[in-house]
Amino acid sequence: MRIFKPLVLGSFLLVFLSGCSALPVLDPKGPVGEAQKDLIFWSIALMLFIVAVVFALFTFMVVRYRERPGYETHEPEEMEGNIWLELLWTGVPVIIVVLLAVPTVNTIYQLEEPPSSTKEKEPLVIHATSADWKWFFSYPEQDIETVNYLHIPEDRPILFKLTSADSMAALWIPRLGGQEYNMNGMRTELFLQADEPGVYNGRNANFTGEGFTEQRFKVYAQKPEEFQKWVDKTQEKAPKLTKDKYDHMLLPGHVERQTFSSTHLQYVDHAKNAEYTVNVRERLGYDPEEESSH
Repeated sequence: MRIFKPLVLGSFLLVFLSGCSALPVLDPKGPVGEAQKDLIFWSIALMLFIVAVVFALFTFMVVRYRERPGYETHEPEEMEGNIWLELLWTGVPVIIVVLLAVPTVNTIYQLEEPPSSTKEKEPLVIHATSADWKWFFSYPEQDIETVNYLHIPEDRPILFKLTSADSMAALWIPRLGGQEYNMNGMRTELFLQADEPGVYNGRNANFTGEGFTEQRFKVYAQKPEEFQKWVDKTQEKAPKLTKDKYDHMLLPGHVERQTFSSTHLQYVDHAKNAEYTVNVRERLGYDPEEESSH
């Protein structure tokens, strides 16, 4: 009976996790998140199988070779080397690594390209720039920039071009897919997609100091026609983003959601100008040592 306890516990855990809506990574709303969820469940299932086998062998050894009446003076036969046992305990770990590595590498390479279901569609390009402790989302084709929120069309690949104005951050939208790092002085890329309209939470997944916990944003996935209405309205009514306004927002701190009908890309590309934020803060009189003492 003891042998089956790990199996029962593992099965219960798997069923519980599969229906747990409180864990957004297990309730994906896009093909990237779906592929990563499948990989998570494959890894969990394989590990639970290994745990079950180990507990079964452990139980067998304890029962079979326990001390019992009549065996007090029993000494097991000495064994010197066994080619089959050595092949077994060498081969099994290799097989486990292969079973984990092959699907993992395959999924990673798949996610380097637009989702296969919509690869014939032109990706929407969004530059996601992190700064302590806020997010700037620039739409170069639409000439729009938003702060701490973004709109995307459903059923269309989104190509995020990621960089940072200062600390290394990580863009993460759990229900759409895994995280990718934002680094100052370089650019990384991430494909995501929403399969249905909705509001999804995003955040910085890399610790960047005292304001890290509130460095969050909202993602509004819309029908294509609704997304286009938002673009048209923003282009018509939102103010331009001035260089002075952008420079002041680079000072560490939180800001409210904002919308502009131009982008900061006309002033600076942080992927190519790593010192821009440092120079701006010096010019504006920001002293990190003074701030940390308050």
